[in-house]
Amino acid sequence: MEDRRQLKDTLIRYIFFLFAFVSIAILCMILFFLVREGVPIFEKVSVKDFFLGKYWYPTSDPPDFGIFPLIIASLLVTLCSASVAIPLGIMTAIYLAEIASTRVKEIAKPLVELLASLPSVVIGFFGMVIVAPFLQDAFDIPTGLNLFNASLMLAFMSVPTICTISEDAITSVPIELKEASLALGATHWESIVRVVIPASLSGLSTAVILGMSRAIGETMVVLMVAGGAAMLPSSIFDPVRPMPASIAAEMGEAPFRGDHYYALFATGMVLFIFTLFFNFIADYISNKHRQVGAATL
Repeated sequence: MEDRRQLKDTLIRYIFFLFAFVSIAILCMILFFLVREGVPIFEKVSVKDFFLGKYWYPTSDPPDFGIFPLIIASLLVTLCSASVAIPLGIMTAIYLAEIASTRVKEIAKPLVELLASLPSVVIGFFGMVIVAPFLQDAFDIPTGLNLFNASLMLAFMSVPTICTISEDAITSVPIELKEASLALGATHWESIVRVVIPASLSGLSTAVILGMSRAIGETMVVLMVAGGAAMLPSSIFDPVRPMPASIAAEMGEAPFRGDHYYALFATGMVLFIFTLFFNFIADYISNKHRQVGAATL
């Protein structure tokens, strides 16, 4: 009986190891493919000109492969969307976890989670048809397809991720901590600010980083509403072209194994590294605050 149990435990352990190994192997193959198809562009363009070049004209003669405007556009769109999505997502999570009644929570939480299942093309269509004309009329600008519109749509997409993970993190805070705070005379709001939020900071940080990772890697929304201009913006109402939009718009037109093709794969490699960097930050912050919380308790 004992041998059978050990055999079963060993088998389950190897099955989980196999799935983990397959996941890591797939990730490594994707990275290898990106590097193999992206590195050849540096035989034609220097690394400095590729990353710091201000002009992206891949079809001109001679072509320009500077992705600096694309990088800046991706970062600005992500930062602007974060300024909207982070407060909205975390405040909604706090309301659902600590303030809302059970009936309101049962209605509101599924609705928030339902937003995460909306196809990105639907959100992009909403930004084109509804938000863009409104921005154009309200701010008297040449076009409503710009950085600000893209940021709003990406924030709309990031809020469900941030809210859901944050709400789970806040809910998982031990009830004893809240009761101890209230017993010492703190109000409900003081308990939330000084006890619940610090205790759930690990989960909140992870929620924010993962939400922003989705924003920086989103393709369809920025392709539809960012304006598609590969230039450095001078205001939030200028059209821009983030890296995912450039890849999606031009990959079908790039000659196979040509310079344009290699440049797009090199751009994808940069985008992959950015997303990987965000996830490493999320893991580091999560572990750091978890250790600090454990030491405090």
